[in-house]
Amino acid sequence: MEQIRDIAKLVRWSNLLFLGMLVWLMEKWVAVPILDRVAFGEQLSGGMLVLLGAAIILIAAGGYVINDYFDVKIDRINRPDEVVVTRTVSKPAAMRMSLGLSGAGIACGIVTAVLLRSVTLGILFLMVPGLLWFYSSSYKRLFLIGNLTIALLSGLVPMMIAMANTAILQLRFGKILPYTTLEHDLYVWLGGFALFAFLLTWIREIIKDLQDQMGDRELECHSMPVVWGEKWTKVFVTGLIVLTLAIIGHLWYHVLPFPTGWTSLSTRYIALGIVTPLLGALWLLWSAKIPSDYRTCQQVIKFTMFIGMLYSLCVVRGM
Repeated sequence: MEQIRDIAKLVRWSNLLFLGMLVWLMEKWVAVPILDRVAFGEQLSGGMLVLLGAAIILIAAGGYVINDYFDVKIDRINRPDEVVVTRTVSKPAAMRMSLGLSGAGIACGIVTAVLLRSVTLGILFLMVPGLLWFYSSSYKRLFLIGNLTIALLSGLVPMMIAMANTAILQLRFGKILPYTTLEHDLYVWLGGFALFAFLLTWIREIIKDLQDQMGDRELECHSMPVVWGEKWTKVFVTGLIVLTLAIIGHLWYHVLPFPTGWTSLSTRYIALGIVTPLLGALWLLWSAKIPSDYRTCQQVIKFTMFIGMLYSLCVVRGM
């Protein structure tokens, strides 16, 4: 029983659940309503969506396992009570698990790409597991590169929904598609969620580096807190949070097709569900002194990302 719990922890089951929910939300509550506006209706079949989601989830699970495989020494310093690899799961078993999960994910992704006749998706499903491997083995120990890699991969998930839908639209309606704004609308809306995921993930990854700086210094990693120090890292994260708030404000006032008054549910959702937690995270960041403080801060960022993705429910309701 303990080993099952540890394996669930190793693959970050809650993060995988979030990924599955994200794929479903982006397809059913963003892409489909956009297609419905011109009476095209849903294009991805249930089977294709399951294959696409399975590919993303399995590759992510494999990435989490290989990350812990390479991080045993650092984790023994930063979070000794949470180490799974070498305690209940041996390193060879973790390697086999990672390769199996990643291989299954690649297979699902390639089948999806073939069905959609999308070379781009096929290439991505081959590249992403490699990026996760190199991230775990070396990139995460390099200044900025590791954080940006994970942030980009996080933002890639909504974009894959846009790529899958545009690929099948090209197959079925290639001749009339140029006379519509469907491709533009899909990439704009899903790109907005992708940008939000990218920024929030980047912020969270840097805060995690602040939380783990003791182990990073011990093993000579070049994370931002090690290179710049705690104060200037906080300044940089503050800049990212302010940038995120500025983009949200611009989109809310100039782009979103919903009422901007306080009576609008969309406005209240953004103000209370996204802006307020981000301001709270900013306060927690500057008051943080020990690893547990940074852990709380990055959990607030994770919660904000979750609430932000649920904003997709507003797209179809027009709130």
